[in-house]
Amino acid sequence: MTSSTPSSATGQHKTAHPIVFMFLLIPYGAMTGYLVVTLGYLLSHAGISPGIIAGLIAIQLLPQVFKFLWSPLVDVTFTVKSWHIIANSACAACVLAFSFIPIKAANLPLFSIVIVVSSFACSFVGIATNSLSAHNTPGALKGRVSGYLQAGNLGGQGVGGGIGLLLAEHMANWMAGGILAIGFMLCSLGLYFVNEPVDVIKVKSLAKSMGNLVMDVWSTIKKRAGTIALVLCLMPIGTCAAGNLFSSVAKDWHASLDVVAIITGVVGGLITAVGSLVGGWLLDLMDRKTNYVLVGLLQAAIAVGMAFLPHTPMMYIILTSLYTFVSGLCYAAFNAFTLEVIGKGAAATKFELYASVSNAPIYMMTAIAGWAYTKWDANGMLNTEAVCCVIGVVLYYIIKALIPAKNAIAADGELIEA
Repeated sequence: MTSSTPSSATGQHKTAHPIVFMFLLIPYGAMTGYLVVTLGYLLSHAGISPGIIAGLIAIQLLPQVFKFLWSPLVDVTFTVKSWHIIANSACAACVLAFSFIPIKAANLPLFSIVIVVSSFACSFVGIATNSLSAHNTPGALKGRVSGYLQAGNLGGQGVGGGIGLLLAEHMANWMAGGILAIGFMLCSLGLYFVNEPVDVIKVKSLAKSMGNLVMDVWSTIKKRAGTIALVLCLMPIGTCAAGNLFSSVAKDWHASLDVVAIITGVVGGLITAVGSLVGGWLLDLMDRKTNYVLVGLLQAAIAVGMAFLPHTPMMYIILTSLYTFVSGLCYAAFNAFTLEVIGKGAAATKFELYASVSNAPIYMMTAIAGWAYTKWDANGMLNTEAVCCVIGVVLYYIIKALIPAKNAIAADGELIEA
């Protein structure tokens, strides 16, 4: 799993295999999968209306949207490993709590409280894991680590949703919850194989630590590479927005309910996870921002092909699967160029900042996709997404060309870009 080389700071420096980060992030995806699939099914089976269940699912999304606000806590308090253990323990406790709460309408307020706590806790699992990956990954492996991280997220959703539901259907709730909780905690064993980040931000004074954090974040953003990455995050490239509506537009391809359930469900998650792993390997062979642009254009080309090729169930299966696979490439590419640009220091805060910015075009394109479908049907929706992607690529390269390069001399005398 690991190899060791001397380190002046600790005596031994662990170099973790990228798969370690996949296991560290699985609880993050599993918590989401459990809430959306397992708990959603159990509530529905108990007679709770879909509208109320949708509201509960929406509640769990809120902490994920605003997690950048509390990400500095991971950089300036405790240790990153401690945060992962605390957060993962809270996730395990919440899964266990769900299994002991009787599923009935009278307990919905209690379910709401536990859902918020669980989502808040799993957000810290993601924040801590991203920080550990930034500090423990050499430049040559940032692509593969990104692929494994996304595979952990997406695969974790399958574990929490699919396996969680399977356990809940075949054994007592408390047993199913206990097995999942133990599985969550086992994922934290991956912490043994990674190093605790060396503190360069955190000092005895919390105010001073926050000042160091702000300076580090600003230092990253103002560099040309940091600014370019921020611009790329804002472009409608690789947003995967049409994929959010594949189940809604399936009737245009005469796809059956079973086909839609398979392609947009667990199988779709597995395809995306495989795409992330393949993308991670490719990302270590070329410029990561260029890779993000290329896979975004590839996704746009698939969208256009889906619009113009015959609308049959078989074409729906093939093209949505290709689109989903490329979505995995896009997720890995975003993760990789973000890890590349944030460096170390206040890595948790910087990663969440870029991730939050990248959500803007995703939300925008999802809204535009819905509008385009209403105005022009499914073909118009797909072509609109493709056109927006191309416009985004053109704007990105124009803005990039306008940002002046600043040269700096490295210690070995090599000219580098600052």
